[in-house]
Amino acid sequence: MAKEVVRVAKLQFNAGQAKPGPALAGLGIVMPEFTKQFNDQTRDRGSEPVPVAITIYKDKSFDFKLFTSPASYKIKQAAKIESGSSNSKTKIVATITLDQLKEIAEYKLVDLNTDSLDKAMHTIAGTAKNMGVLVEGWDDVVAAKKEALKQAKANAKAAASAAKLEEDAKAAAENKAFVEAEVITEKVESEDK
Repeated sequence: MAKEVVRVAKLQFNAGQAKPGPALAGLGIVMPEFTKQFNDQTRDRGSEPVPVAITIYKDKSFDFKLFTSPASYKIKQAAKIESGSSNSKTKIVATITLDQLKEIAEYKLVDLNTDSLDKAMHTIAGTAKNMGVLVEGWDDVVAAKKEALKQAKANAKAAASAAKLEEDAKAAAENKAFVEAEVITEKVESEDK
């Protein structure tokens, strides 16, 4: 019979450095037991932040799942910066290479909701952009795709306008022919009288 889940808590600790404290106090688990297990399993990850989901059961036992470090941490690490931009639209703080983007995407792929490396790269590139970090060779491609899409929309709009003008001209010609036919009919009728 499965244990009854009371709560799932999502926390983050530095690898190998979890300690009993306020973050764990309200969970109702044996804190030293959790911190020992967490620290043992993450010791080889240096001091990087490690997100963890702790499942707490009714009998006060627990399970936990470790996740990869946040993309923002890996981007800062690759760009060798302490923090991202306070306003990414006006201030670029660093750049990373396309290879670094791919490496981060491959690392994060296990925690993302996709199996596609390309989609993972898009996700990580978006995070980098929001941090004010450009990706050499990527942002150029994205800008080119946006420009191509913009041009395609402009071409479609121009084609629609041309089609509308042609339709209006055809309607006007038909209307003119109808009016001329009416004038001729009126003329014939007045001559018959």
